[in-house]
Amino acid sequence: MSRAAQLPLALAHRPALGREDFLVAPSNEVAVAWIDRWPDWPARGLALHGPAGAGKSHLAEVWRRVSGAVSVAPAALADREPPELLGGASACVLDEAEAALPTVQGRERLLHLINLLRERGGFLLLTARRAPARWQVALPDLRSRLAAIPAVELAAPDDALIEAVLVKLFADRQLRVAPEVVRFLTARIERSFAAARAAVDALETAMKAAWNPPEVHRYKADHAFFNPMRPEVYSPENAALSRERTLVFLQKHLWWLNS
Repeated sequence: MSRAAQLPLALAHRPALGREDFLVAPSNEVAVAWIDRWPDWPARGLALHGPAGAGKSHLAEVWRRVSGAVSVAPAALADREPPELLGGASACVLDEAEAALPTVQGRERLLHLINLLRERGGFLLLTARRAPARWQVALPDLRSRLAAIPAVELAAPDDALIEAVLVKLFADRQLRVAPEVVRFLTARIERSFAAARAAVDALETAMKAAWNPPEVHRYKADHAFFNPMRPEVYSPENAALSRERTLVFLQKHLWWLNS
């Protein structure tokens, strides 16, 4: 005989992406400082670059909320003109911006986007894995525009930052884990926010599958109501009821004692 496992519900988790949720460390503190100093950007633009999971998209979302920027995907540049993508906005986030370069149309529209924002006195935030100086840009005008945008690197997180991120991810899900679990995970996953998120997701699923909701009963009686040696608080009715419920619980969950 075996007890059926609890099925974990696939409830959507909304990560915390506010400025106060971003963990500052030596690997990202320069980039954070640039985001915090907006709108005092000398070139009215910024390029954040670094490995996957370093926090580029999180910082870009922080800035988007503060600046009121529209978010544009590189693929959108293949289908729509920049004025349509921007609407009335004067600030824009282009995530994974290097992906717009392989096609002539993508390069031309990226240049148009930069020029349009300059005309509006607006701002542009680019993210990519490599700095714009390392991109293969065949269009001279676009290459010069990109060269004028300051580029700031976010390095891969170290162990201390990964531990802090794991603690935050568990807290976002309202899960309490022992410090030993955090250290165990840190020593066994790659140094990226993406890997930390995947590890917490997997552990959350396993925890939900193994978890049994507690059975709670409250009695309208004083503390020690089960103790007949204290007549001032002893409650025979509640004592009998709690004893019955306890026996039922033990028979249900300790069935193997009678097998």
